[in-house]
Amino acid sequence: MEGSTLLVHSSLSALGWVCGGAHAVVTALETAVGTAGTLVMPTFSGQLSDPATWRNPPAPREWWDTIREELPAYDEARTATRGTGAVAECFRTGHGVLRSPHPQNSFAASGPKAAHIVGEHALDYRFGEGSPLARVYDVDGWVLLLGIGFAKNTSFHLAENRADYAGRRTLTRSVPVPHGGRTRWTTCADIELYEEDFEPMGRWCLDRLPEARTGKVGDGEAVLFPQRPFVDLAVDWMLAHRALETVA
Repeated sequence: MEGSTLLVHSSLSALGWVCGGAHAVVTALETAVGTAGTLVMPTFSGQLSDPATWRNPPAPREWWDTIREELPAYDEARTATRGTGAVAECFRTGHGVLRSPHPQNSFAASGPKAAHIVGEHALDYRFGEGSPLARVYDVDGWVLLLGIGFAKNTSFHLAENRADYAGRRTLTRSVPVPHGGRTRWTTCADIELYEEDFEPMGRWCLDRLPEARTGKVGDGEAVLFPQRPFVDLAVDWMLAHRALETVA
């Protein structure tokens, strides 16, 4: 993988005990791509979202206006990740790592192509053509699922944006953006994401890519595959298998 662009989704706990923990994993990945390669990871911050949408736990309705007013603005350097794992959180704090400007679904990258991949990130259609996922596709990058299944493979969201499958729904989302040191809420266009079929779709795509590789890393399973043909296959799968009743 030396010299390649590599998008990594990971679960440190799935690997078992690792000497050096997340820091050691990040160092190993940086070594694998080398100085000519570019490493990319999701650095989502779902805590910066409309409290009306919170479910685990829900926020009392009487708190909503206060939360919206007082929620700290997104800061690419200081806003912590949520739900993307210890490896991604360790990576985003590293020297020379750049982070995309999306306040909820940013990606971080380091290496020669980092600025190209994460320098811009559209608020509308967060995983679509204006996202780092599309830039990884453009440069013919690879994806590594490290101790994690296809359900967390964000590249499938790029396929969702490209596949006009039966039952696909558009919606609007409220997104907090930095404005003068505070938060301003902005309405953005998006599609409704549907992840329940990612595991069977992932296995179907994997069976059709002879260049993909699987193996063990510590106690965890790892899957490595080229993103571009994987996304293209996923588009075909969605058009053939997703129907209105599937996504209702």
